[in-house]
Amino acid sequence: MSTSPDDRKTARERALANLRDITPEEDAAITRAAEADPDNPPLDEETLARMRPSAEVAPGFVAEAKRRRGQRGPGKAPPKEAIKLRLSPDVLAHFRATGPGWQTRIDDTLKKAIKG
Repeated sequence: MSTSPDDRKTARERALANLRDITPEEDAAITRAAEADPDNPPLDEETLARMRPSAEVAPGFVAEAKRRRGQRGPGKAPPKEAIKLRLSPDVLAHFRATGPGWQTRIDDTLKKAIKG
């Protein structure tokens, strides 16, 4: 699912408004929590200054990712449609017990049923 520039602009405006509304106490609490996280410490000014956009650092990778977005390639079947389907617990347990790919196996079983 992609977002439009207007959606991104609205989200950015909302985020900035939320930042303006943070009290000094809330900001201090957020900073303390971030500094206490050894796996994800806050970035310092030096690190931030060295950061570059991914398109600048790895232009080939970014171009390939953009090119491939939404494309399935020649000869591929149309994408499946995501729906909400209620199944009985015993049916789910049976297919899930077969391991990864269980949803595809349900689809295959239903295809066989409609072909009769």
